[in-house]
Amino acid sequence: MPDTPTAPVILGNEPDSFPRSVLAERHPAIIHQVRDAFPYGPEQHRALDALLENCTEGTIEPLLPGAPDRDQWAAWGTDKYAGQSWYDVPWLWSESYFYRQLLDAVGYFGPGAWQGIDPFRPFKRAELDAPETDEELAALDELETKPPEERANSLLHGSLWGNRADLGFRFSAAGTAEAPTPVPALVADDSERLWSLLSGTGTLCLVADNAGRELIPDLLLLAHLLDQRRVERAVLHIKPHPYYVSDATTADVVDALHRLVGAPDAAATYGRGLWSALADGRLTVRAHPFSCAPLPYADMPADLRAEFAAATLTIMKGDLNYRRLVGDCLWAPTTSFADVTACFPGPVAALRTLKSDVITGLDAGTETALVAAEGQLWRTGGTHALIQVRGVSSARVV
Repeated sequence: MPDTPTAPVILGNEPDSFPRSVLAERHPAIIHQVRDAFPYGPEQHRALDALLENCTEGTIEPLLPGAPDRDQWAAWGTDKYAGQSWYDVPWLWSESYFYRQLLDAVGYFGPGAWQGIDPFRPFKRAELDAPETDEELAALDELETKPPEERANSLLHGSLWGNRADLGFRFSAAGTAEAPTPVPALVADDSERLWSLLSGTGTLCLVADNAGRELIPDLLLLAHLLDQRRVERAVLHIKPHPYYVSDATTADVVDALHRLVGAPDAAATYGRGLWSALADGRLTVRAHPFSCAPLPYADMPADLRAEFAAATLTIMKGDLNYRRLVGDCLWAPTTSFADVTACFPGPVAALRTLKSDVITGLDAGTETALVAAEGQLWRTGGTHALIQVRGVSSARVV
């Protein structure tokens, strides 16, 4: 067996880097947006002001005594990183801990009137209710006239591109690949291998990313796979509480289902099919605490490892799940995807729009063309995507 590849973990302290801009600019902007989105009282305003100062100029502090997950976060790293700058610890960790501290600042974990109130809900609802969502759902009517294979590929690409789902509904994988651009939007495409793993038996796990217009295409893909009997059962993994602004929770799944059922024609049919699948157990929603962990999937607990090991295929959606799957490290882009996911306990696929620096599994020619055309912007701009698959490996045995 080849040696497990290694690479430096990404930190946020590199000047002019994308991670540093997230910590120094995006996080303060999120605090201001959350503050303006709700009629919070003086207590929440003081806590948000304190978080703003701390995350930009201060050091990492443990959760307050009495926090329900204080011990969990101590095991995940607060004991290790307390007292250090937010910029000097792994970027994945500092990002995750920022969102956990934000929930504390607005009183999400209570007790009090703001307990359980998602601070990101207004942004999620605005996207779900946008006119563009109506246009994307209306495109399903035409899609229903296409052969099942074409529908499947379109829905797969809808899920891949998230809130660019309208492109996914209108073009098959072959159509997008033939677009006359210097560098293809899809920089890696293992879709044929993905379909070969969905033979009509077993369980598909789909680890969701964002809510709103990105969650709906995920649900549509699951509905199609269940309806066409490409899988017997599906498990949708979502977050147990709000995370990273738009990450999907159970409430977001409910909102998306209501949006589908309340839409006309084909969209409503998809929605009713999903509703029935939840009722009879063919579709299950799962919210494991590790879904909000600041750690790679290599460190997942035994129960989650066993669940993924038993699945026919696990699909990891989105950029954050990709970072956790391969490790949030400065990999050479040509590093083997199969090698860096070797510790995952079963077959795994990544559907990801590129929005951060991490990338593996590219061939040398594609990397050269991307750099020549766009410098390093192709890594973070969301203009490129990938479908990568690793089949059964020895890591499946647990």
